[in-house]
Amino acid sequence: MLQLAPSQLHSLPAMKKNQQAVWSLVGLFLLAPFLALAQPTTPPPATSQYSLEQCLQFALQNQPLLRQARIDEEANEATIRIGLAGWLPQVGLNATGQHYFQLPYTVFPNAEGVNVPRQIGLRNTSTIGLAATQTIYNNDVQLALRSARPSRLFYQQNSTSARIDVVSGVSKAFYDVLLSQRQLDVLSEDIVRLQRSLQDARARYDAGIVDKIDYKQAEISLNNSIVARKQAVEAIKAKSAYLKELMGLPGQQPLTLQYDTLRLMRDAVVDTTVALETANRIEIQQLQTQKVLQEAQISYYRWGFLPSLSAFGNYNSLFQNNNFGDLYSQRFPSSYAGLQLSLPIFQGGRRLQNLRRERLTDQRLDQDIIATRNRINTEFEQALATYKGYYADYLIGQRNLALSKEVYSVVNLQYREGIKTYLDLIVAQTTLRTAQLNYYSALFQVLSSKVDLLRAQGSLATAY
Repeated sequence: MLQLAPSQLHSLPAMKKNQQAVWSLVGLFLLAPFLALAQPTTPPPATSQYSLEQCLQFALQNQPLLRQARIDEEANEATIRIGLAGWLPQVGLNATGQHYFQLPYTVFPNAEGVNVPRQIGLRNTSTIGLAATQTIYNNDVQLALRSARPSRLFYQQNSTSARIDVVSGVSKAFYDVLLSQRQLDVLSEDIVRLQRSLQDARARYDAGIVDKIDYKQAEISLNNSIVARKQAVEAIKAKSAYLKELMGLPGQQPLTLQYDTLRLMRDAVVDTTVALETANRIEIQQLQTQKVLQEAQISYYRWGFLPSLSAFGNYNSLFQNNNFGDLYSQRFPSSYAGLQLSLPIFQGGRRLQNLRRERLTDQRLDQDIIATRNRINTEFEQALATYKGYYADYLIGQRNLALSKEVYSVVNLQYREGIKTYLDLIVAQTTLRTAQLNYYSALFQVLSSKVDLLRAQGSLATAY
């Protein structure tokens, strides 16, 4: 009987722990590829701030519509390979086995010339055969070959179109959230001013300098600003949820936006002298690719009268025996090869009508291209007019904001010196708040209209 030394007995638990650790590591390495496939895309840390570029990068990786477009590309690639597989040799193995309870009869003439039925064959028969065919020319596989490249391009263009939609939607939603945040900042500043004005008006009333009308008006203005700030807070929540949806960001994931005001002001400028080139629009490119695919369909029916030619070869092994146990004791091989030609002679005019239908579809695509170009031209003119209008409003808003700040500073000083009435101060405060709101609204409207203009030009960047 094997006995262990006391020192070895004490080392057994440690050995077991080491073995468990080794097996755990082995299992981890084996499961690592599957765990990597099963893991979803990890969102950025909750404390990180998202710039516009980061929002676009995250959206282009996680937006479900883009993932669907990539899946469609892969599915189309599988479809292409299925069609092109017809050009490769097709090899199959066939095996049959049968037992005759009654052998078949065949009539043979005897020596006197009288036809006599006789049973021929063996009761147990088995055949194992290997068959191969090779397409030399076939209209169906020729169509698959002609359609492979434009089909890939079409689905790639679908993905590009989805990327354009995502970039456009996320950019405009990003600016919309920033606009609400800036409006909230303006209203918060206005509330601070109104609270200070309310305290001053109340102190003046308590001192008997003015009547209660001033501080009542201040209280009314303060209440209105508080309500407006509450609406802005709720609007930010709703708009942030929409931005998360466009980004593919989980609803519970915090979203904090990062931006640079000076950069936004620089980004608001775009060259409006660039001429429209409809060929840059993805919609035109998709229609042109559809035209190529349609030409392949037309060629398919145009040359449908050509014969199909293929080569084939077979190798068979026949096993026969009345005794089932000795069935595979002797083999009778046979083999042959040949060519098969299939020529359609009359199909009731089906090919001609199919050809006519595909040509009409091609003509319809021509009209779609014309209509799309007209629509693109209208979109471009509308986007350009909208951008120019908002940009002019933005420039005026900058001037009005500077003037309103100057007016408020002067009126506020004069009010404290007793030169201006409280009504003048309220008007100056309201004018300043309105100028601030109008300025930021014009700025972000210019940025959003710039996105629409670049998209209408076909020059909206989709690589981030």
